[in-house]
Amino acid sequence: MAVNRWGALRTIASALRTALRPGTPSMGERAASVPRLVRATFRGEYTGTSRGRLLMIVAALGYVVSPIDVVPEAFLSVLGLADDAVVASWIAAALVNETESFLRWERTAAPVGADAPGRRTWRSRGAGRTVPSHVVR
Repeated sequence: MAVNRWGALRTIASALRTALRPGTPSMGERAASVPRLVRATFRGEYTGTSRGRLLMIVAALGYVVSPIDVVPEAFLSVLGLADDAVVASWIAAALVNETESFLRWERTAAPVGADAPGRRTWRSRGAGRTVPSHVVR
């Protein structure tokens, strides 16, 4: 089981290195992009991920914070925590990778409509939606 714990720690460390690389979006930008990522994916505007993958991330979050998950920790101590570490590391890596791809897509998405230069828009159920200029570089 020690191998799983070390693997989980390596995964988290790798996700943090990716997220904190110079020139990449900050953790705040990544967190702020998650609602846009979900909306764009469920509307079919962004095809870089799937609804299923986003639902798996939500399910994994639910597993980690679920009170039912307290039972293994109570009886299995370290082993019960190891499964949480593995799931949490997968969540961290998935969110870093998904937001990295989404923000890259958002910066390079073709503009729709006649907007000011440097701003990106895309259609959203009949009305155009402008991405804030701080998102576009």
